[in-house]
Amino acid sequence: MITRVFSVRVWAPVGVLTSLAYCVHQRRVARAETPGAPGQRPVDRSLLELKMVQVVFRHGARSPLKPLPREQAEWNLQLLEVPPQTQFDYTVTNLAGGLKPHSPFDSQYRKTVLKGGMFAGQLTNVGMQQMFALGQRLRKSYVEDIPFLSPTFNPLEVFVRSTNIYRNLESTRCLLAGLFQSQKEGPIVIHTDEASSEVLYPNYQNCWSLQERTKGRRQAACLQPGISEDLQKVKEGMGIASNDGVDFLSLLDNVAAEQVHSLPSCPTLRRFAQMIEQRAVDTALYVMQREDRESLQMAVGPFLHILESNLRKVMDPATAPGKTRKLYLYAAHDVTLMPLLIILGIFDHKWPPFAVDLTMELYQHRESKEWFVQLYYRGEQVPKGCPDQLCPLDKFLNTLSAYTLSPEKYHTLCSQAHVIELGDGE
Repeated sequence: MITRVFSVRVWAPVGVLTSLAYCVHQRRVARAETPGAPGQRPVDRSLLELKMVQVVFRHGARSPLKPLPREQAEWNLQLLEVPPQTQFDYTVTNLAGGLKPHSPFDSQYRKTVLKGGMFAGQLTNVGMQQMFALGQRLRKSYVEDIPFLSPTFNPLEVFVRSTNIYRNLESTRCLLAGLFQSQKEGPIVIHTDEASSEVLYPNYQNCWSLQERTKGRRQAACLQPGISEDLQKVKEGMGIASNDGVDFLSLLDNVAAEQVHSLPSCPTLRRFAQMIEQRAVDTALYVMQREDRESLQMAVGPFLHILESNLRKVMDPATAPGKTRKLYLYAAHDVTLMPLLIILGIFDHKWPPFAVDLTMELYQHRESKEWFVQLYYRGEQVPKGCPDQLCPLDKFLNTLSAYTLSPEKYHTLCSQAHVIELGDGE
């Protein structure tokens, strides 16, 4: 996740849990017909044609972003050895196809050297293997079970975008290696943006209004009843001073990273691991305040606009050939996925784990020409959010419309003038 994404400071992250859930394609087409919602006729799934897939995923397992006081886990350089099967050459450009932008996040991470020699926030070989496995699962779904994608990477079929952070770029490489078995018909280009204007995560640097609305909320969350007492309990067990700034987000970041790498961990962290995750979720929800629609809009509204635009281009008969792709891949972060899941009504109150994916499939009915969307989270059909899991596209877009922001609306909502007009925004 992104450094201090849940606070006002710009360059600082959070992080967390573990691996992937696998699923076979037969579960995707479990029934030939899906009973419709009241007033909606059944849909014969055998007549649905897959038109496009969009996958938003979190990077693989990594080292912590900031070590805890008195923690003894060693992050040895052997964890950086690249599994041979994940090798896959790629280049990185900005959104216009120019040179790769500078990454202030990576520059900041390199200033923190962990015990054992690794830098903060580095993708490990465990994370690389997780992403390769995710790619293999996508290959089974969209190459083997359904001949939707070519078995080798084809730039005319696949568009790839990532935040400009090295662990995300490398995670994308590993996913593509698993998806296409390191075979390609053309160059692999990963598109990225300047950190100052990136929309694949809540951008507190670019959105002054979002920064003002959330200012102080992360610290205030630690003082909430229940959270405060539990935090003090964990700190006392670890021998950490009560005023050192450690909160549940930083605790979860460390315990999750240690667990997924099977590293020796502080007994207190192991004992309270489940409680730490839940309190980290509580902290994040307090910061985001899901009833604050404008904050959710500013957090992921521009990204939703991109996802929506991709859907509309495919269904628009006026779209020129070559202007759409079959597969869109977006390498994002846990702080991206959490608000997306909340908006879609499918958040399970668990922290989005390493290498998790949210997949959106677009179908067209061969006879009626109607359009439908199917969502998957962690490889499983989403049980909520849409009636019978299959959403008529117009209803799905209507759900998104309350949160989607065009670049122009995003700029207006994020401006200092907007905050002055509304007051302090708290």
